[in-house]
Amino acid sequence: MKKILVLCTGNSCRSQIAEGYLRHFAKNKAQIYSAGIQTHGVNPKAISIMAEDGIDISGHTSNHVDEYVDIAFDYIITVCDHAQENCPFIPGQAQRFHYNFPDPAKATGTASEIFEAFRKVRDQIKIYCEDFVKDQL
Repeated sequence: MKKILVLCTGNSCRSQIAEGYLRHFAKNKAQIYSAGIQTHGVNPKAISIMAEDGIDISGHTSNHVDEYVDIAFDYIITVCDHAQENCPFIPGQAQRFHYNFPDPAKATGTASEIFEAFRKVRDQIKIYCEDFVKDQL
């Protein structure tokens, strides 16, 4: 079974959304982990917008990348430039992928506008994850 690590800055939004979709699309073909180079807790808005699409990430935890140094990953996906540039060395032969998704936690405006920013990023990550599973697993 393939092991996939999704990395973000704080493991609160983008990597949590990606973990949820990768689990959904990969089913039993992969073990999915997500982590950050920091931990900020799972963003409640990420939980809400994923629930809108039928994916429950309410049980996810915010994990630091150092927690996974002993796992031999097949794939490492960074979902923001900051994580890609500041990720500590992870030993092994993992194939690396990168896509810089906007950070919805930095969205400003009305509550409606902020949720719309989360939905937009969610939808981008959903497409990316579905394509990743089709192409790599």
